[in-house]
Amino acid sequence: MFTLRPARRRGHANHGWLDTWHTFSFANYFDPAHMQFRDLRVINDDTVAPDNGFGMHGHKDMEIITYVMSGALEHRDSMGNGSVLTPGMFQRMSAGTGVRHSEFNPSKTEPVHLYQIWIMPESEGITPSYEEKTYPADVADKRWHLVASRDGRDNAMRIHQDVDLYHTELAAGDALSFGLRPGRHAWLQVTHGSLQLGDLALTIGDGVAVSDESALDLKATTAAGGLLFDLN
Repeated sequence: MFTLRPARRRGHANHGWLDTWHTFSFANYFDPAHMQFRDLRVINDDTVAPDNGFGMHGHKDMEIITYVMSGALEHRDSMGNGSVLTPGMFQRMSAGTGVRHSEFNPSKTEPVHLYQIWIMPESEGITPSYEEKTYPADVADKRWHLVASRDGRDNAMRIHQDVDLYHTELAAGDALSFGLRPGRHAWLQVTHGSLQLGDLALTIGDGVAVSDESALDLKATTAAGGLLFDLN
């Protein structure tokens, strides 16, 4: 079963410095029909204006993954980490017992476009930790790149939940499939371009919940990218 979450029906807020779209209930956006999907709690599609950002704030007991689409994002946290994320970079922060961080657009002229993802951990009170990886940005190599997993296989970032996160970039006309094991679920998020998934024509910002299926068969109708969550 494929359940479409159209981009235009997501929660939306424009704060001037932040233009944000919420796939699931978040902050002042509340929709009881869209609270989460399995252990996937937040998919926020954020654009932060130049010389602006999120001040120091706290998180606890959450796996937080940030993916930069364009621009640059400066990160600082209470664990002593500091870096500037650029396109193609993913960051994983396990908040665990508690961590504080800030995210700022250091550019004076260019916005930064990013996805922030929250995954509920399998246990509370873990020791906070941080990790980042660089994966191909806008390279249409027609494959799934494993970004994060519980076991950290294939050089993926390690998260504290039975979730595999993949990323792909496709050229127009490319086809790509993903097989789901029995009892598994998936969420597909289109980050740019247009994709065909069975009878569903998907475009930027669309999401699809997948249950009781053995495979996802994708075809790019334009150059496109997507995130795929393989969930328990």
